[in-house]
Amino acid sequence: MANCKNCGRTLTADEIGLTQKMINRGATEWMCITCLSKFFSCDEELLLKKIEEFRALGCMLFSKKK
Repeated sequence: MANCKNCGRTLTADEIGLTQKMINRGATEWMCITCLSKFFSCDEELLLKKIEEFRALGCMLFSKKK
């Protein structure tokens, strides 16, 4: 299980993928949606929409919705 490098919360696969997509593909430490939104000074909702956009584009960093 991976944890957020800032707050320690358990991460989802999408949060790990978003950190890799938006910060560094080779990252070995990741951030949760809340910490990423603070890092980028944006709403969490925007980041959740970006995950869906990346998924729709076929980005392999994001799991398919079932």
